Amino acid sequence: MGLERVRTVWQRMASGNQPPQAPINIVVGGTNGKGSTCAMLESILHHAGYKTGFYSSPHLLRFNERIRIGQQDASDTSLIQAFVAVEAACCQTPAVPLTYFEYATLAAFWCFANQQVDVAILEVGMGGRLDAVNLIDGDVSIVVSVDLDHQQYLGDTTDKIGWEKAHIYRPNRPAIFADTTIPQSVIDHAHTIGAPLHILGRDFEYSLFETQWQWQGVIMGKQSARHSLPAPALRGLYQLKNASAALAAVAALADRLPVSQTHIKRGMLEVDWPGRMQVLPGRPCVVLDVAHNPHAARALSDALGTMGYFENTYAVLGMLKDKDIDAVIAAMKDRIDHWFIAGLGGARGADVEDLAASLEQQGQGGRYSRQVSIVAAYAAARARATENDRILGFGSFHTVAELLQALSRAK
Repeated sequence: MGLERVRTVWQRMASGNQPPQAPINIVVGGTNGKGSTCAMLESILHHAGYKTGFYSSPHLLRFNERIRIGQQDASDTSLIQAFVAVEAACCQTPAVPLTYFEYATLAAFWCFANQQVDVAILEVGMGGRLDAVNLIDGDVSIVVSVDLDHQQYLGDTTDKIGWEKAHIYRPNRPAIFADTTIPQSVIDHAHTIGAPLHILGRDFEYSLFETQWQWQGVIMGKQSARHSLPAPALRGLYQLKNASAALAAVAALADRLPVSQTHIKRGMLEVDWPGRMQVLPGRPCVVLDVAHNPHAARALSDALGTMGYFENTYAVLGMLKDKDIDAVIAAMKDRIDHWFIAGLGGARGADVEDLAASLEQQGQGGRYSRQVSIVAAYAAARARATENDRILGFGSFHTVAELLQALSRAK
């Protein structure tokens, strides 16, 4: 891991003296919630009339989803042009190899510069300090949350992980932290580099009312407030924290990207981010969520508890073996009546016996069924469910992607 190789290629791609990038950049990192925060920023700024670029990972169905311009997935043509530019820079002497993610990140930078977007919203892939997105100096940078995930790369405590993620902050530029529990390492790093740190619950906050919510804060010395806001279209009360982070970024950039109350309301109402508490139409109720670590599983469990009454909840579960399977199941087991489990393919996929062993350890013996695939697991859950039940597909981006593909083919 490191930025030396990808920085070399990026600089080779320079037109004149500047490598390709957008004029205004918002960099968003965190353990969970960064994609939703980016999606809300994209929706708000798009409705405000700005040409947006949005880079995210991983994709669910098509690579094009990773690079969006004006809320539209990048075309094959524009992606191929970007790949040609990256490949040409890689192949200069001496040749420089890139990882899949580094290659995609440079392609996104090129697309946004080539399409002359007004603002680029960049989701960090993993960590922050050594992530390819960190080549960009964010005009405002957000760390949405810090919890345990990718410990083999980022460290085994939230303090170590927070230190890695805080490296997306920049001196003298707004630094936002969107949770009320902040590792001391994040505070210390922001102080060391001179980044003005704004923390949820201290510098900005939100209040929830029966049918609306409001946001207020002091960002970069200026007081700001947004009243009578509609709930975001993304389900789950935890999304208000992500929405608050987005509004803090909007406030930080108010002089350069002014946004009206109407644009914020419309952006919240029309934001779309598949695979995050995504409720499909019809009966039984089908919910898809990419939650794959304990922090996300706890948030998912809370969100399921706000959905109303269902006679039974059936889980379709597939996970990667490098995730904390035991902790994810522990966070979810009180919401699940029966588990339909299947292995995921590839070197990282947990096999069905890994999941079964964890379920047994968590006291779920007799409450699960082994299946040969995620699609078969969903079919078994669907066969058992009545219209008064709920089916939850979760555990990995791969799990949700397989379900979305199968449901698309079934239409």
